[in-house]
This record gives sequence, C-alpha cells and structure tokens, in this order.
Amino acid sequence: MKNVKFLIKLKKEGKINLMASSEEVKESYLKDSESYFISSKMLFKDNRLKESTQLIYFSVYYSILALLFRIGIKSENHACSIILLKEIFDLDNSFVLMLQKKRVGTYYPDFELEKQELNKLIQKAEEFNIGLFDFISKLTNEQIKIYRNKFTFLFK
Repeated sequence: MKNVKFLIKLKKEGKINLMASSEEVKESYLKDSESYFISSKMLFKDNRLKESTQLIYFSVYYSILALLFRIGIKSENHACSIILLKEIFDLDNSFVLMLQKKRVGTYYPDFELEKQELNKLIQKAEEFNIGLFDFISKLTNEQIKIYRNKFTFLFK
C-alpha cells in the first residue's frame, strides 16, 4: 500500500504516466544498458570498483526503462521504475533494490566493496538483463494491453 501511495503521488506530479509505446526509445535504452554493462566490466578489470558499481546499476536501470517504454509507461523516478517491476509486471525487484542501495553508497567517501562481491553483482546483473531482454522480446500486443490496464487500475 505504501508503494501505491508513492506511485499516486508521482502520478499527480506528472513523474509517471501512460504514453504511446516507443520501439525507438526502448531500443535506445537497451543499447545504453548493454554499453553501461560493458563499461562496468572494463572498470571492474581496472579495479575502479566505485565507478563499476555505478554503471552496473545503470545498466540494469536502463533495461527497466526499456521495458516501461515498450509498454508505454514514462517514469522519471528510479524508485518508481523499480516498484513498477513488481506492481505491474509481478517481477522480483529485490536485486535491483539492493543494487540501487550499493550505487547510492558509492556517493559516500567511506564506500567499500570487495572485488569478489562486485564480480557476483556483475554476474547477477547480466542474468537480470538477459531475463528482462527476453521478457521484453516476447511481449505480445495483448500482454501490453493487460499491463497498461494494470497501470491504469493502480490509480483508481
């Protein structure tokens, strides 16, 4: 219920809304997701763990935005986009929430992350992205209508 109230607040502020589905924007976010993933791995190999953590989060986040634009949902808020994974698509968002906390932690001077732990996060991010890319590619027009209706129903 707390999540739904948060979504309603954002909708009133115009931060989330239905729009026309955009294949072009979806593809752009998928390319960004892949690019950030590759960059994260390069930074990881160079022992730049803080920057690698930030980019691995954005790789996952951009794959979520690709899904939302495929459906025709505009979201200008990270937390909202992550919540919509669960509320609209019934997808587990726990990994993304944890990754978001790691990314926010990189903004503090005392940030520390073991290289082995980050390596596991990169592997999980790759699995998450592959799963989400597959999910997006298999969406039918009928499923898109259902997800758009679920979005609308959240705000009634």
